Order: sequence, then C-alpha cells, then structure tokens
Amino acid sequence: MRVLAALTLAASLTAQIRFDEVAIKAGVSFKLANAAAGNYHQIELMPGGVAVLDYNGDGCMDIYFTNGAAQPSLQKSAPEYSNRLFRNNCDMTFTDVTEKAGVAGEGYSMGVAIGDYNNDGFPDIFVTGVNRNILYRNRGDGTFEDVTAKAGLEGLDRRYGRMWSLAAGWFDYDNDGYLDLFVTNYVAWDPAKEPVCGTAVQRLYCHPSAYAGRPHQLFHNNGNGTFTDVSEKSGIAASLGKGMGVAFADFNGDGLMDVFVANDSIRNFLFQNKGKGTFEEVGLMTGVALNEDGRAVASMGADFRDFDNDGHPDVIVAAMINDTYPLFRNTGAPPWFEDWTVRSGLSLLTRQLTGWSVGLFDFDNDGWKDLFASNAHFPALSQYLGVPSALPNSVFRNMGGGKFHDVSRDAGQGLRPASQYRGSAFADFDGDGRVDVVVSALNDPAHLLHNVTPAAGHWLAVKLQGTKSNRDGLGAQVEVTLPNGKQLYNHATTSVGYASASEPLVRFGLGAQTSAKLIRIRWPSGEIDDMKDVKPDRILTVKEGSSPSTGR
Repeated sequence: MRVLAALTLAASLTAQIRFDEVAIKAGVSFKLANAAAGNYHQIELMPGGVAVLDYNGDGCMDIYFTNGAAQPSLQKSAPEYSNRLFRNNCDMTFTDVTEKAGVAGEGYSMGVAIGDYNNDGFPDIFVTGVNRNILYRNRGDGTFEDVTAKAGLEGLDRRYGRMWSLAAGWFDYDNDGYLDLFVTNYVAWDPAKEPVCGTAVQRLYCHPSAYAGRPHQLFHNNGNGTFTDVSEKSGIAASLGKGMGVAFADFNGDGLMDVFVANDSIRNFLFQNKGKGTFEEVGLMTGVALNEDGRAVASMGADFRDFDNDGHPDVIVAAMINDTYPLFRNTGAPPWFEDWTVRSGLSLLTRQLTGWSVGLFDFDNDGWKDLFASNAHFPALSQYLGVPSALPNSVFRNMGGGKFHDVSRDAGQGLRPASQYRGSAFADFDGDGRVDVVVSALNDPAHLLHNVTPAAGHWLAVKLQGTKSNRDGLGAQVEVTLPNGKQLYNHATTSVGYASASEPLVRFGLGAQTSAKLIRIRWPSGEIDDMKDVKPDRILTVKEGSSPSTGR
C-alpha cells in the first residue's frame, strides 16, 4: 500500500508548478519602503499591498503598488517612496505611468482595493493608509481623479476620528447593483504616545496587545458617486478588531455576500449578511474565530474560496510562526466550518513559517486550487527565533481529497530568495492561461513571478459584465460542469490576501478536459445564465442576461 501511495503521489506531481522571476526583465522596478529610522513605530511593520487592474481597458492587467512613504510626523514623502502604477504593454513588459495617471498618493499608504464603483467600465482604486484613505476615480482616459472628500471616504470615524486603515475590499452587500466598500482598521496609534517594547539593548516592535483595537467600517454606495458610513447602523462597528485582511463570499448560500476579517492576535470575525442592511458577527458560532485549540492566532492575509470543489467557500488565513496557516473547511451546514489544517497537511507544512498574504489559485490548471503564500518573520526577531527573519515564498499544490503538498523547492528560483515579503496579487499577465503572481517585499525590490508550469492543463476564464448586478459581477457564483461529470466552483472577487487586490476574472483549470459541458453563473441580482459546450483555453466574456434566465 505504501508503494502504491508513493507511485500515486509521484504521478500526480508530473505537472510541476514552476515560476520564473521576471521583474527586472519586465521593467517592474519597485521597492517597498517603510521609512523606518530606528524608532520602532508600529506602522513600519505593515506596508504594503499590491493590486492588479486593467486601468486602461486594453485587456492586459496592470500593477499598482502602495508604499510606506513619509510617516505622519515627518515631512512630505520623497518621490521614491510614492505609490506606483505600472502599465502592462501586453508583451510581458511594463511602463511606469504613475505621474501621468496621477496616482502617486500622499502620506503613509498601506493597502489597496480595486472595483468599478460607478459602473462606467473602468476600475477605480481605493488606497488605505495611516490617518488618510484615498479614492481615485478612473476617468477612462488613462488618468485618475482624487475624489475622496467628494465621495465621503476620508477614513474618519464618528467616535474615534482618523483611523489607521489597513485593508479594504469592494462588494455589493445589498445587491442593488453598486459596489459598497468595507475597510478594516488596525489599532489606535499615535507616534507621540508610542509604547516602548523590548530591552534597553534591543528595542522591538510591540505586540498588538499593547494597542487598543478599532471598529471596522462599512460604506454604502449611494449610486451617485458618494458613500454613506453605515458601520454602526449595519452592526459592523459593534465589534472592535485589529483587522489585517478581509475577504468576501456567500458562506451559507443565501444569495448575500458575507465578510471574513482576519484579526491580529484576537479572534477573527465573520460578519453574516442578514439582509436589509444588517450584519451579525458569527465567527465563534461558525468556527472561524479561533483555531481548533481554541486559541486566537496572529491572522494576517486571507482568502475565502472553495478549495475542495464541494460548492462551499472555505477560509484560509496566513498567520505567525507556530500558529500554522489555519484552513477552515465549510461543511455546507451549521455550524458551518471545521478546522481542516491538520488533515490538509498545512499544519506541519506551515508551522515554522510566518505568512502575510495567501491566495487560492489553480497554478497548474488541474482543476484544484493551489495555495500561494508570501512569507516573512517579523524584523528583529531573528535573535530570539534562532532563524533569519527573511523567508522565501511558498507554493502548496492541492492534491485533491483535501490535501496539500509543498512544491516550493522545485517551483523555480523566483520563489527561493528570502526577503520580508508582504502583499501579493494574482493575474494572468501574458494571456497564456497560467496565473502569475506579483509580490511586494519590505525594503527590497518587488518580485514578478511568471508562471511557466509545463504540461499545465486546459483552462477557462470568465469575464463578467453585470447589467442588473454591479458591472464587474463581483459576488457572482460560477459553476463549471466538465464532460467527465466533475464540478468546479469559484466566485468573482478582487479582495484576496494581505491588503491586496487580484484580477476580477473567474478562473478554472480544466485538466485534460477539452470543453466545459455547462457553465452556470448565478449573478448577485438573482439572474442565472447558462452556457453549454464551451471550448477551453480562452477568456469567455458573459453579459448578464445573455442566456435565458431561470431566476434564483
């Protein structure tokens, strides 16, 4: 039996996932800065997110980096510390167009969220930061306008004033056809009152317990370019958190998008959408608040996606060394989630890692979503951990049956350099059907990992165009039935990982199957579109209502 198992494993690894590092060759010259000057300000740990978007509508995914520019107590940031936008030239090279586009930003940026909030067909950019958030409206001519004040999204809270916002994401919580905005806030931070941690000989960044938590925020899109803060009215603000990651999915299949928030060293939140503009925090009762030992972990980035193709979205969380990367499997019935970390193999594989950003994507197109993690221990801990703070990134191949296997060592030199990795975003930058990864690294150059996996399977990507639903179809659930009877599940979201945003396309690996027998799209509006006998290896654009609707 052991021999048979070994042969089965070896056979399953024939399509070895591989990446080439191409950032320099592609012209993606960006270094994430945190403006650290030996004072151990807590904000220095947290930059920064990265996003992909097709800002100019040419069909090629561009890259936007946030940067930790001048700290609030310092002067205006230097140009090299600004946020940067790189246009994809559609040949796997990129051009820095930041100044022309008008998105360099000001202040100390953290995360980024991408969504077409005004349904004009051009993705807009929301940047989170310390004491200031920014909404850039895409004019559609290659430039952006700062409409933060006009939209009512400065980041102020009625009770607490200016906030340190870390992650954000777009979703349509009331299915009215306009994207709403969720913002995670981290802790109360004042540079003049920074606690001192560590020893006189060796200062350290403080544990999150040294700071008070803050409520998260929900902004309702009024459909006229403005937003209303409904954090208190909706019930979101009732829970004080220390949010680092946010992800969206309909975990209970009621047609309403729910919100998972990864909190740092306190219990995670799952805000169940109750309809009529209200949410209930159900993390404890559903099983995603704590690990199976009943302990809160240092949760950072997260993805909320179906990893085992059973039709129910699961939750994966990046966390700190000895926490492992908790994987919560959705059972499809109350109490909904079970801790699957040990059974998946991820407990052993990730226990010695500290992860910041994670993403579930099918890198070898075999029909199973694999796991990418950007890793780094916290700075200045190496002398206490006995290992370097810098770490390489990781790729865990989904073997099916709820199991993952670490293939990082053989996945190419691009994953091996150790660094202080932070945000990661996922897209197919060259149109070959294989998902690539862009990763930011603190005080190091960014990495662009080109997926060159040989013998990868067939694929399909669904590009959604909502009519009754929001233009990008975020929240739409897509189910693919293959000729062999296998069913695949995914949903449209851009909120993935740590303070980052990925492409809005809904992707599927088909393995050896040469067609999709049926593609069924359940739109946020309740409409259902079916496509039959779809050929693979293409981007399929679907406009809502393009096939006879059966209703939800």
